[in-house]
Amino acid sequence: MSSGRAPGHVVITGASGGLGAALARRYAAPGTRLLLLARDAARLQQVAADCTARGSEVAWHSCDVRDAAALGALLQTADAASPVDLVIANAGIEASLGPGGAPEPLAAVQAQIDVNLAGALGCILPLLPAMQARRRGGLVLISSLAALEPLADQPTYCATKAALLTWGEAARPWLKRFGIQVTVACPGFIATGMSTRYTGWRPFEWSADKAAGTIAAAVAKGRSRISFPWPLVALIRLGKLAPGPLREWVRDLLFKVDVAS
Repeated sequence: MSSGRAPGHVVITGASGGLGAALARRYAAPGTRLLLLARDAARLQQVAADCTARGSEVAWHSCDVRDAAALGALLQTADAASPVDLVIANAGIEASLGPGGAPEPLAAVQAQIDVNLAGALGCILPLLPAMQARRRGGLVLISSLAALEPLADQPTYCATKAALLTWGEAARPWLKRFGIQVTVACPGFIATGMSTRYTGWRPFEWSADKAAGTIAAAVAKGRSRISFPWPLVALIRLGKLAPGPLREWVRDLLFKVDVAS
């Protein structure tokens, strides 16, 4: 972390696979305690075993981040036993437009809001009072490049990731006064189960291990934001300089929605 002190107790949500599992293995080391949370107990147990083999003391719990009361109680109990140094809000889900350009079902919209935004804050807010009292700690919010350049066929997913980015940017100066570091990660496409279900174009896709290493390095350096891969980031920044109608035309060209009946 920015103080040069490696985190001793790390909490990671969505740790049963993909980026969350890669982050768990990245932080697994002798002297580090991990609390791994996800819904899939079998997969989570295997990740926990891998991290234990790397020398970490590991606790894992099968839970749903949408259950704010249970999640908050679990996190506060864990923090009381061993102060949490770093919490990584990684759990996320996505959905796309329906066939023929049909809107996302309302249930899918609500689920993405509940997991991607409310669930992320639900794993952060219960730990903040103790971190503020200790005047140290770190938060990592896993947003997305989709927060910077939305995908036409995933409007709700993009909106939730943009909201998470905005929350992190807004909270940073407030929490900095308490010695709490806020890092927002905006990765591009990562080769995970969720990503491979996306049928659109996935340029410059990274492995989960490469993404986890990049995020962990940014956190260790005290970075406020890390966005990757750089070719996509550069294209997004360049695109912001283009006239609105041109940007809309390019977005429509790249992510055209099939409205055929």
